[in-house]
Amino acid sequence: MKTVLILTIFIFLSLLVGAQNNTNQDIGWPRTVSDQQATIVYYQPQIDKWDNYKKLSGRMAFSFTPKNGKGILGVTSFTCDTKTDKDTRTTFLYNIDYTDVRFQSLDTESAKSMKKKFLDLMPEESESLSVDRIMADLDSKRIKNAGIKVKNDPPPIFYSASPAILLIVYGNPIFSPINNTDLEFVVNTNWDLFYNKSDKQYFLLANNVWLTAEGLKGPWMQARSLPGDMFSLPSGQNFDDVKKFIPPPAVTDVPAVFFSSVPAELILTKGAPVYAGIPGTDLLYITNSDNDIFIEQAKSEYYILLSGRWFWSKSFGGPWGYVGNNLPSDFAKIPKDSPKANVLASVPGTVEASDAVILAQIPTTVVVNRSEVEAGVKVVYDGNPKFEPIQGTSMEYAVNTQNKVIKVGDLYYLCFQAVWFVSTSPDGPWKTVDSVPSVIYTIPPGSPVYNVIYVTQTNPTATTVECSTTSGYFGVFVMGVALGAIMESVIVYGTGWYYPPYIYYPPGVFYPIYRPLPCTYGAGVVYNPWMGGFVGGRTAYGPYGAAGTSAWYNPATGRYGRSASVQGWYGGRTAANTYNPWTGTYGHTSQGYNAYSQWGHSAVSNGYQWARSSHVTTANGTSFVYQTSGGSQGVVTQGRNGTIVHTDNNIYAGHDGHVYRKSQDGTWMRTNSPKPNHYSGSNVQNLPEYSNVTNYLNRYAESRQRGQMQIQHFQRFQKEGKKFNVFRNNHR
Repeated sequence: MKTVLILTIFIFLSLLVGAQNNTNQDIGWPRTVSDQQATIVYYQPQIDKWDNYKKLSGRMAFSFTPKNGKGILGVTSFTCDTKTDKDTRTTFLYNIDYTDVRFQSLDTESAKSMKKKFLDLMPEESESLSVDRIMADLDSKRIKNAGIKVKNDPPPIFYSASPAILLIVYGNPIFSPINNTDLEFVVNTNWDLFYNKSDKQYFLLANNVWLTAEGLKGPWMQARSLPGDMFSLPSGQNFDDVKKFIPPPAVTDVPAVFFSSVPAELILTKGAPVYAGIPGTDLLYITNSDNDIFIEQAKSEYYILLSGRWFWSKSFGGPWGYVGNNLPSDFAKIPKDSPKANVLASVPGTVEASDAVILAQIPTTVVVNRSEVEAGVKVVYDGNPKFEPIQGTSMEYAVNTQNKVIKVGDLYYLCFQAVWFVSTSPDGPWKTVDSVPSVIYTIPPGSPVYNVIYVTQTNPTATTVECSTTSGYFGVFVMGVALGAIMESVIVYGTGWYYPPYIYYPPGVFYPIYRPLPCTYGAGVVYNPWMGGFVGGRTAYGPYGAAGTSAWYNPATGRYGRSASVQGWYGGRTAANTYNPWTGTYGHTSQGYNAYSQWGHSAVSNGYQWARSSHVTTANGTSFVYQTSGGSQGVVTQGRNGTIVHTDNNIYAGHDGHVYRKSQDGTWMRTNSPKPNHYSGSNVQNLPEYSNVTNYLNRYAESRQRGQMQIQHFQRFQKEGKKFNVFRNNHR
């Protein structure tokens, strides 16, 4: 009862300060805990391992000052369990076990007594640590993941030096009639595309310009007038945005139209290409394009980054081929403050690529209320349930529903909004599962339901179960790339396989039902490290490019959904009302890749089982901090209350049990006083173990600096919420 009351108070406090703390900012290091007997200042942990991104281990330096006593420096090793909120890039530490506490300046008996006091005061359930600090500490050379076998065949790639759009109609056009008109709209395209049956003409709305053609391949010409039925488009049926441009406005910039019947990509430059060099490399990049296009001068070869994959050609006109493990080594030398440093996340062997791989594998974990989620499950089939085999397995999947229903033996498993259910019938009723059959995790990447293998279920109780999902559920996959004899990992968007959509013509209904499936290309996606995923929707790909389709049938409304947003590359922390073909959901979908936000707090507790309140003192004063995996947070500052807080985070725990500080000349000092800026210690430069110690400490000093910089970038991204390439360091 007391715990519930505390959590309720902190939720209320978080609401009070929500306007001032609408982003979850790292509260900084070092931190202070105290009681009437002593005060502990503990410095930023140095992370050694993060096993399966659930078990963290490391060490940290601290100063322990008994009341009316002399401060003593020490080092503690620890292990703990973790849960991560990727939306706020915060990892929560709980079940903290301080496995070793060392006071090198004390004798055995004194150290034993001091250790007990230390353990009595240090928090075991109430710590948080920025994901960026953890990633910076992890040795990228130890983060190895061969990844999955994806398909890397190049898509059709078009090029234009003048305004242009890419019109994709996936296969043959699928027409849906518009009530009380002689018009039809094309369902399976990325633009607003209409067909007038009376004169057999297509009409295409490209941003604010109307174009017309007799066939999809063109030629497309500006439409000065529209069919009369265009003025009769119904209101409230997803055509409101189109009606804003009826009659056609006067425009002079008419784009060219490139047409493809399969997922494709478009390179655009604003006029003839303009090149700029990248210092320290033999690379040039094109400055007047939103695409990531490079030229290696020695071989006069072009390189372009699409959906996390590198392709190369001798000219813009192609043909284009997949680079594989032949990416020139100069790409890894691109400076971190370069205008093109954003591509480092896709260059094998770089720290940025390692960070991206880590983010893709960190699970988002919640505790699910069984009865609540079971009440919210509804599977709608187009006609009777229809199943087809999953190639290479004994399983089958339902093809005529947007939901992921998989038949295993005589049972039916449903992955619905990143929660697993089971039933003896394809129509339910559905019950949450304690665990998922291992055979489901053998589904190959070539299957359209492959992404469900990135959702797991564990730790069941009578009323709850713990669910976890990683970025693969949203189409972000880890791929292995060979660099000589070394296998490195990078992330890519999509498996590369083309999954044809499902089309159903129900009897007695005037429109077809269209079920799109994910496409690797044709959405103009780029990687955004702060969301841990890819964002798309660049203007040239149309308002529906991010979804990969123009429309999808929404059984909840009996209509087609046609709402999506076009965003700038490297931006997009906003949410969009769109269809997500990876998860089979429609409506409000967060681009932060949190599938559980759609359930609501009554069904998914978002970490209430492990949310903790902290009493932390920093340089800004004493604060009560409340945070959960679901993003609820509040920080209530109560003032300095007389506590002297260290503002110097330049204190490190050596693996030899000593505490070190780095001096301005780059040497390390072994310290024996807790007072900042007044250390009396021995210079360890001439000690036999100095080289081993300094190599260890230098690595963590560099990573601590990098982690702090990454936090500042993330906080800026959260604050601005607009086009901002975090790797470009204000050079964009």
